[in-house]
Amino acid sequence: MHLSRSSARRWQVTGVVAVAVALTGVGLGVASAGDRAAVRAAAPTVSCPAVAGELGAVPATARAEIERNLAQLNTQIAEANKRLATSAGEGGPDFVQNAILGPLKDKRVAAINRMATAIGRSAPKPDLDVQKLATCTLTGAGAAAPAPESTAVKTAPPETGTGGSGAAATVDCPAVSGLPSIPAQARDEVTRNLALLDTQIAEANKRLASSVGQGGPNFIRNAILGPLEDKRVATLNRIETAIGRNAAKPEGLERFAPCGLRG
Repeated sequence: MHLSRSSARRWQVTGVVAVAVALTGVGLGVASAGDRAAVRAAAPTVSCPAVAGELGAVPATARAEIERNLAQLNTQIAEANKRLATSAGEGGPDFVQNAILGPLKDKRVAAINRMATAIGRSAPKPDLDVQKLATCTLTGAGAAAPAPESTAVKTAPPETGTGGSGAAATVDCPAVSGLPSIPAQARDEVTRNLALLDTQIAEANKRLASSVGQGGPNFIRNAILGPLEDKRVATLNRIETAIGRNAAKPEGLERFAPCGLRG
């Protein structure tokens, strides 16, 4: 079939327009993808206070847990940065605070508190400004991301007073003396509590032996001798009460409660 000149010209014009529209669409698609990439590249990043340096010397028994939680802080920041990049332009003026920085702070508070608790099991619990350390801000758009949280920690030196060779010291407690004549009705209870004093000393010696090198300079006092003294006060008070039910109650047995270290 032959086309007239006018019909052929109309087909040529239509084809040119279709090609132009198609090329324009491709160009718009490329431009749109480029714009999205530019937005992602310009997204701000999270900047958080360093925590590791605030912990001080960490007991050897807590080191693994501390390092695990420090690594978790880095994971939390990475997740927040990813959310910032993928949500650029979303939400209102409070979107970043409510959806990203606020939840990040809550996670950091929990992680920092876990670290303080882990240290406190074997040494004095660090006095941290948790709210300040947990609060993060944003860097300027396009700025380099801050350095990650260090996961290396200082290990506490061995506890002093446990022997230069690493051998554990032993507990030295005063013998309970000067008890009045014990009524027959109280004899079993008094005997049982005197035996409990020996058991408490044995448990403290076992803890001393198994914790050589742990904690800071106050570890033995806070974790062993202090709790032992509290137990001995309670036990000695029970002895006084048992005797006092059927005779004159002895007073002042608490003087036998404090213990020291031998060797």
